Amino acid sequence: MESVLTFWDLVLTPLAILLVLFVSSAIRKKNLQHNPLYEFYTLGAAARIVGSISICLIYTYYYQGGDTINYYTTSKNLIGLFGKEKSVFFDVLFGNSSKENLSFFDDETGYPFFWDDKNALFVARFITPICMLAGKSFLATSVLIGWVCYTGMWRMYLLFVEQFPTLKRELAFAILFAPSVVFWGSGILKDTITISCVGWYSYGVYRYFIQKRYSKVKYLVAVFVASYLLIAIKPYILFALLPGSILWLSYSSFSKIRSRFFKLFAAPLLIVIAFSAGFFLLQQLGSALGTYSLDKVMNQAVIVQQDMKQDYYQGNTFDIGVVDASIGGLLSKAHLAIIATLFRPFLWDVKNPVMFLSALENTYILGLTIFLLIRLRIFGFFALIGKHPLLIFSLMFSLFFAFSVGISISNFGALVRLKIPCIPFFLSSMFILKFYYDKGRGKSMKELIRTS
Repeated sequence: MESVLTFWDLVLTPLAILLVLFVSSAIRKKNLQHNPLYEFYTLGAAARIVGSISICLIYTYYYQGGDTINYYTTSKNLIGLFGKEKSVFFDVLFGNSSKENLSFFDDETGYPFFWDDKNALFVARFITPICMLAGKSFLATSVLIGWVCYTGMWRMYLLFVEQFPTLKRELAFAILFAPSVVFWGSGILKDTITISCVGWYSYGVYRYFIQKRYSKVKYLVAVFVASYLLIAIKPYILFALLPGSILWLSYSSFSKIRSRFFKLFAAPLLIVIAFSAGFFLLQQLGSALGTYSLDKVMNQAVIVQQDMKQDYYQGNTFDIGVVDASIGGLLSKAHLAIIATLFRPFLWDVKNPVMFLSALENTYILGLTIFLLIRLRIFGFFALIGKHPLLIFSLMFSLFFAFSVGISISNFGALVRLKIPCIPFFLSSMFILKFYYDKGRGKSMKELIRTS
C-alpha cells in the first residue's frame, strides 16, 4: 500500500499541533479564574494530539490500511474534485452521491471510497473542510479533527463534575484520559465524531431541558446538531440515548416529590415507559433508519453470530451463543452482550498489542465493578443508581448501548473501537457509586441508601 504520509505531514503537522496548544492554552487561561476545572483543558487537548497521531501511525504501519485512511483518502479526492468541478464538489459535499456525480472523478482527482455507504461517505464529507484547512496533510487533519471533537468530551466532563465536584480527578480520567477513548476517539473515525456528539447531546439536554435555560437557544441547537450527526453516522447511538434521556428528564422532576410511596410506584413504571418508547421509535422509524432498522438489526445479529464461526477470523472473535431474530431471542442474550461490550477482551482473549492495551483497561473496569457489587451487596449497587438523575441516565445509556453493540458484532477488533461511547459513562458511574460507598462507609446498607 502506498503510504499516505508525505513530506507535507512533517511541515504542516507541527503547525497544527502548535495551533491546537496555543488556542487551548488561551481558552484555559481565559476560564481558569472562574472555573478551576480548566486546569485539565490543555492536558486533555494534548492527549487528543497524542491519540490522533497514534491512530494514524497504527493504521499506516501496523494495519497498513483501514477506515481512517479510507476516510482521509476520500476527503482528499473530494478536494481534488474541487479543483476540477467546483459546482459538483459542493453538490457532493452537501449530500448528492449520484452516479452522475461519481462520473466526474478520474485518475487525476482519485476515486472515493464509500460512495454507496451514505453513513461512511458522510464522515468523509464532514472532514473535507478541515482537510482543506490542513493542506491535505493526513496527520494534521487527524490532529485538527481530534481537537474539534474534543469539545464534546470537555462538555461531558463539565456536566459530570458540576454534579459531583469532589470527583474531578476521577471523572477526568473516565472522560478525558481513559486510554481506549483517547486512542479510538481522536483520529479520523466515525467514533471520534459520534462520541463528541454524545457529549454535546448530554450537555445540551441538561442545560436546556433540565436546568430549563430556555433563553439559551444554543443549548437546544447543540442537541439538534448532535442528534442530526448521530443519525447521519450511527443512528443506533441516538436510540441508545433516548431511554436514558426519558428517565433523566422524568426523574429530575419526580425526584422533587417527597412521597416515598409514589416514588416506589413510579420508578419501575418510568423504566418500562423508557424502554417501550425506545422500541416503539425503532419500529416506527424503520424505513428512515435503513440498515439500522429494528428488524434488520435483529437479522444482522443472527448473521454475525453465524459468520463468527468462520475460519478467516482466526479465533479473533467472541461467542454469546445462538441468537434468533426476535425481540425475545435478543433479550435472552442481553446479559452476555452487555458483559462482552463492557469487559471484553479479557486478558486471555488477547491476540495482538492493541487488544492487550484494551484488555488492561477492561480488567480495571471489571475489577472496580465487581468490588462495588460485592461491597454494596448487589441490592445496594442498584438501589444507589436511583439516587441521582445523571447517574440513572449514564447507566441506562451505557447498558442500552452495550447491548446494541454486543448483540450485533462478534469481532474483537471492531469491539474495542465501537464500544468507546459507553466507556466514559459507565466508568464515571462506577466512580460515582464508589463515592457513595466511601461516603457511607461504616453505615448499614439501609442507612447508606437512605442518606446518600
